[in-house]
Amino acid sequence: MRTRRISAATSLAVLFSSVVLIGGAANPAAADSTKVIPAASVGDIVADGVHKRVFISDPTGGKVLVTDYNGAVVGTIASLPGVTGLELSADSGTLYAAVPGADAIVTIDTAGLTESARYATGEGTDPKHPALAGGKLWFGYGAAAEGNIGSLDLSGAEPVVTLDQDPNRTWYAAPTLASTPGAPGTLAAGIEGQSPAQLAVYDVASGTATQTAQVRTDGGNLRDLALSPDGQQVVVASGYPYHHQAYRTSDLTPGTTYPSDAYPNAVDIAPDGTVAAGIDGSYEPDVYVYKQDTTKPIRTYDFPNTGTSSGSDLLAPAGLAWAPDTSRLFAVTENSAGVRSLRVLTDAVKSASTVTVSAPAKSALGKKLTVTGRVKSDGTFPAGAKATATRTDIESPKGKALPSVALKSDGSFSFTDTPTAGGQVTYKVSYAGDATHSAASGSDKVAVPRTVTSLTLNHNKALYSYGADVTFTAHLGKTYKNRTVELWVDPFGSDKPNKLVRTGKVNSKGNLSTTVDMTRDTTVTAVFKGDGRYTSKKVTSTAYAKVKVSTSVSKQYKTAKIGKTSYRYFHKKTDPVFTTTMTYYKNRAHKLSLQLYYQGRWYDAGSEYFKLGTSGKSIVTLNGTHDTGYRMRVRASYVNGTSGDTVNSTTHGAWQYFIFTK
Repeated sequence: MRTRRISAATSLAVLFSSVVLIGGAANPAAADSTKVIPAASVGDIVADGVHKRVFISDPTGGKVLVTDYNGAVVGTIASLPGVTGLELSADSGTLYAAVPGADAIVTIDTAGLTESARYATGEGTDPKHPALAGGKLWFGYGAAAEGNIGSLDLSGAEPVVTLDQDPNRTWYAAPTLASTPGAPGTLAAGIEGQSPAQLAVYDVASGTATQTAQVRTDGGNLRDLALSPDGQQVVVASGYPYHHQAYRTSDLTPGTTYPSDAYPNAVDIAPDGTVAAGIDGSYEPDVYVYKQDTTKPIRTYDFPNTGTSSGSDLLAPAGLAWAPDTSRLFAVTENSAGVRSLRVLTDAVKSASTVTVSAPAKSALGKKLTVTGRVKSDGTFPAGAKATATRTDIESPKGKALPSVALKSDGSFSFTDTPTAGGQVTYKVSYAGDATHSAASGSDKVAVPRTVTSLTLNHNKALYSYGADVTFTAHLGKTYKNRTVELWVDPFGSDKPNKLVRTGKVNSKGNLSTTVDMTRDTTVTAVFKGDGRYTSKKVTSTAYAKVKVSTSVSKQYKTAKIGKTSYRYFHKKTDPVFTTTMTYYKNRAHKLSLQLYYQGRWYDAGSEYFKLGTSGKSIVTLNGTHDTGYRMRVRASYVNGTSGDTVNSTTHGAWQYFIFTK
C-alpha cells in the first residue's frame, strides 16, 4: 500500500529548493547502511521528516516498528492485529494505521510513539489502506466481493465514519489508495494482486468520492501505486509488464513508461517528483531511480545478501519510502531465511559517481610524477568543480593534503607531485559530490624504492659459561630521520617469551646495547623500523650458554694422589656414591659416563642418563663386583637434545677419579 503526504512546511521547502543559502556548514553525506528489523511481514512504510523516523507496519506481528533515519529500531506500537496501511498527517504529528483485525483506524502520536485513539469503522469492514485527501481520511475496506471506500471525518466535534463512498461498487476487495498534497482533491485507487489491474481516480474535494476515470490496464498482479506531486499521474507497480507504467489521472491513459525489470512490486514518488521504482528480482537491480517523466535511471541499487542465507535479498512489496527532503530512500528487503532488513540509501537522487586514479607503478624518491584519472558519472560536471587529493606514505600515515584538483567537464583530471618518502605511496582523489552527482573516491599506489641501511649485532654463535653477563650491541648505519632501534631477547624454551627489553636512539657512534644474563641459549634481535628514505631491517644474533654441572664422590676410605691426580680409594666391597648437581629444567636428565684406564689409555666403561630432581640433584650408587687395582673416572654431562631439552648448550663436568683396593 502506498499513500503520500507531506506537511505544508515541507512543500515550501521543495518549492524553494533552488535557493542557495550561505552560512552554516553542510552535513556530511552518510553512507548507505543496512539494519535487520524484527518484522514477520511488511505491509507499508512511511518516513517522518519532522522527527526523522521511519514507520513500518507488520501485519503478521500486529505491530508498527519505528526506526531512526539510520535504521535502528527506537520503538514499537503493538496490539494492532493485521495492521497494514499507514498515512502521516500534514504536520507529521499523527500516524494513521488501518487495523483490519480490530475493524478500526488507529492514530499514533509520532512524538511519544504511543496509540492516541481508535476509530471503529464497523464490524467486518477490515480497513486496510488509508489516504488523506479533501480534508478527510479515506480508506479502502471490505473482504472478498465486498470491496469499497470509506472516509473518516475528524473535523467536527465527533468523528464521523462514512462507508459505501463508491456507489458503483468498483472494487472486488479493499482497494489501495494514494493521495498527494499537490492535488488535495484527488484520490487514486487500485487492488493489490488483481489481474488485469484495475485503476480508478476520484474527485473528493466535495467530501464525497466522485469517480472521474476508471480503466482495466494491460498489467497484472498490482502490488503498489503512487501519485505524482502535482496529482497529474499515477505510477503503478504490477508484476507484469516488466516496467513501471504511469497513467494520466485525467483519463487514465498511459503516460511515461519507467523501464525496470521483472517483477515490479513497489513505487514511491518524492515531493520533487523523483520516482523510485522497485522490483522483485534476484539477478537484476532491485531499485531504479528516475527524474519525473524521464526514461533513463539516475542510478540503480542491487541489494546483496544479508546474513548466511542463499541468494541476494529481495525488495518487499510496497517496500519503498522517500524521506521528504529526498536525503534518503528507505527500502525494506527480505532474504530466503525470512529475515527482513531496512536499507537506508543516501544520495539516491544523484547519479552514482566513481573515481579512477592512475599513477606510475614505480617512481624514484624525490622525482616528480604525474597522476591522472577521472570522476565518472552521468552528465557533465559544473564549471570550476574540484576534487581533493591526498598523499599517504610512511611519514604521513594519516594522509597529507595536496592542492585541490580541477575537473574538466568530462570529469578527467591530472596533477603532479614529488614523493618525499619512500615505500608504498598512495594517492587518493575524492569528489565531494554536487547537486546531481554523488560523492566518490579512488586511489592508486606507487612503489618508491628506499635505500638499504646496515644493521649489525655482535656475539653471534658465541658460547658462554652459565650466568655470564654478556653485552649485546647493535650498530646502525646511515639513515634519514629515524635513529631508533629495538632490542628483543628470546631465551630458548617455550616458557620464556620473546621480550622487548630496550627501545631507544643509538648513540653518536650508532650503537645501542643491552646486557643479557646467559642462563640459556638466547637469540637477540635488533629491529630498525625504517624511515622515509631507508628500508626497515632486522638482524639476529644467537649466543649459547652452558649449564652449571658438578659431581662429587663419597664413601671412600681415603684420598691420595697417583701422579698429579687425586684419587678416591674404595674397598672392593664398598659401593661409591656419585652426587651430581646441575642447573634444573623441567624433565631434564644428566648423562653419567664411566671410563677405565688400561695400558696407558682411558676406555669407555658405559654411560647412562639419570633424571634430575627438582632441586637439580641426582644421586647414583655404583653397584656390583668391583675389580681391584684399576683406575677409573666418572663425570656428569648435559647433552643438548638427549638430556630432555634444548635450552642450553652441551656441557661436560670435571672428571672425578677413583680406584678399588682390597
